[in-house]
Amino acid sequence: MKTKTIIELLTLSSSIYVLARDTKFLEKLNEYSEKGKDNINKVMAESALDENGNELEFMDKIFLKTHELKNKLDAKIEELVAKFYKKINVAHLDEIKALNEKIEKLDQAIALLEARLNKMEA
Repeated sequence: MKTKTIIELLTLSSSIYVLARDTKFLEKLNEYSEKGKDNINKVMAESALDENGNELEFMDKIFLKTHELKNKLDAKIEELVAKFYKKINVAHLDEIKALNEKIEKLDQAIALLEARLNKMEA
């Protein structure tokens, strides 16, 4: 149980490290917040139409843009998480391959020792 908890903590800490390391996304978010007022004014000046051809109200425009930004954020987070887990999976596969090779070498060494022991007994 302790090993499982340690592995979970290591996985969590490495996830946090990867997200913290990717400062490009944070810089982009900071840029959006700095330009936020100008962007809001620009968005509100644009005319957006609903399915009936009527112009959307202020709050409807905000909801529309919020939904678009949420979708972009979800896509970016999904991309980063997929990239991270792909890296983790590759690392685990490499370790498993190395351990399997080591087991094969140890099996060969045991077989050789057994053969020597049988020869000495005979």
